[in-house]
Amino acid sequence: MTVPGLDNEVVRDLYARFGEATFVYQATRDGMPTLWVGAERILEVLRYLKGGISKPYKMLYDLTAVDERLRKHRQGLPDADFTVVYQLLSVDRDMSRAGTPDIRLKVALKGEFPHLPTATTVYANADWYEREVWDLFGIVFDGHPHLRRILLPPRWVGHPLRKEHPARATEFDPFVLDQMRQDLDQEALLFKPEDWGMKKGTEDEDYMFLNFGPNHPAAHGAFRIVLQLDGEEIVDCVPDIGYHHRGAEKMGERQSWHSYIPYTDRIDYLGGVMNNLPYVMTVEKLAGITVPPRAQTIRIMMSEFFRITSHLLFYGTYLQDLGAMSPVFYAFVDRQKAYDVIEAVTGFRMHPAWYRIGGVAHDLPQGWERLVKEFVEHLPPRLDEYQKAAAENSMVVSRLRGVAAYDTAQALEWGTTGGGLRATGVAYDLRKARPYMGYENFDFEIPVGHKGDGYDRLMLRIEEMRQSVRIIKQCLENMPSGPYKADHPLSTPPPKDRTLKDIETLITHFLQVSWGPVIPAGEATTMVEATKGINSYYLTSDGSTMSYRTRIRTPSFAHLQQIPSVIQGQMVADLIAYIASIDFVMADVDR
Repeated sequence: MTVPGLDNEVVRDLYARFGEATFVYQATRDGMPTLWVGAERILEVLRYLKGGISKPYKMLYDLTAVDERLRKHRQGLPDADFTVVYQLLSVDRDMSRAGTPDIRLKVALKGEFPHLPTATTVYANADWYEREVWDLFGIVFDGHPHLRRILLPPRWVGHPLRKEHPARATEFDPFVLDQMRQDLDQEALLFKPEDWGMKKGTEDEDYMFLNFGPNHPAAHGAFRIVLQLDGEEIVDCVPDIGYHHRGAEKMGERQSWHSYIPYTDRIDYLGGVMNNLPYVMTVEKLAGITVPPRAQTIRIMMSEFFRITSHLLFYGTYLQDLGAMSPVFYAFVDRQKAYDVIEAVTGFRMHPAWYRIGGVAHDLPQGWERLVKEFVEHLPPRLDEYQKAAAENSMVVSRLRGVAAYDTAQALEWGTTGGGLRATGVAYDLRKARPYMGYENFDFEIPVGHKGDGYDRLMLRIEEMRQSVRIIKQCLENMPSGPYKADHPLSTPPPKDRTLKDIETLITHFLQVSWGPVIPAGEATTMVEATKGINSYYLTSDGSTMSYRTRIRTPSFAHLQQIPSVIQGQMVADLIAYIASIDFVMADVDR
């Protein structure tokens, strides 16, 4: 009898170390090696994968859960009421024929409120992920240092991603905010240093505790961070998120596969169609849809346009936080020029919701070549001006060099991806390391830094804009002919011209638009190099018109968790520069 998974090197290694009986292998639609392991051995397996093998998995990329109690298609899987899912990433592993270089571990749990040992003793960044799982599912992680609400208010009742929890306001009792409730909610928000293991002072002096945010222009959104200060030096701090939480993953369980696309735009709301991409690619994996070359190239071109608009905003607001007022106005002029092209192609500007399952909403309009050509000729000289006048300004250099610096090991430990990781000297970009959507056909470079500080993170993104222009220019010069959408029954909706020729396609069109496609049962994930780091969707289909579980892994969530480890011992003004250098938006954090 053939043992499943032996075509993968890591699976073979795990079988040899722990025995085949320790695991249950699961085949998935994305090809990622997926192993179920008992709760009593999960930490042992995680430690081995992090430090006991060649090319170890230094990053806990994601940790989430699934409420399995209403799921119908679980053939061959261990019996479970809840499942906790770990995805590990190694930057040293390349794509292989046996599947993706990542590995997914699952733990089956039984009971109403099950327990599992905390993984914070293995991966530091498991802290926030486990708090999120407890907050939204009620799964308890024994030994966790601060197992408390993270996305929801402290006095929230229930765990919203459990299947019995209501999803719509009409399913709740009417909300009433009387004076007593308001007072109790305000009291619950008070920061108590001892709850976080902080001392209020020494024998000779008291520390100051300063609330920075949640409403502050330099906080880049509704973000609160409580600082423990000795003068202006930061002794410690506690980031507080959740003010922007809108239940985006819960919405994914109530919207049809295609009608959920506009919701994805609102995650990293500066990323536009870049947010659509991992979602529709994951649905396409589940449905077995192959996207035609023209649609792939259009997707790449528009994604790079949004990378530029996001980076221009980062550049302008970064320097504004340092005290320079002019750069943000220059950056916004060029950003509007990019949005003019985006609007001409998609019909909208910031949130076009333009990608579709199987392709894009419509073909490129007449005259798109001229608009794109004008933009790619306009931007490079402007970037040269930005770099010379501002980024290489001696005051900017002295203000950012050595500020909020961290190395590659720290970045991997905290799940840092994108520019934050590349600034440490690691040339890891998914568009090169794991090409998707046709990026392997493009010629571009991966900018890297050397010191991992605030200045490297600034310069790196300026160079990334140059590389995006380079990619867009290649799309312009080599745009394939052919359809802009796959000819597949689950592509929504079918081409309009065919609905006028035969009744079967007309019926399919009606059903796909009203109900949405019925996606085959299975699970898959897709990772993309988004504007702020690696973004991914992990979708579970139960053979229905909507997702059974929608998991959105965003880079900003991981990046904010890293703040205390980087900023301790530095000044409050350095925190402002560090926050700006992260390049995040709170919708990307809170979802």
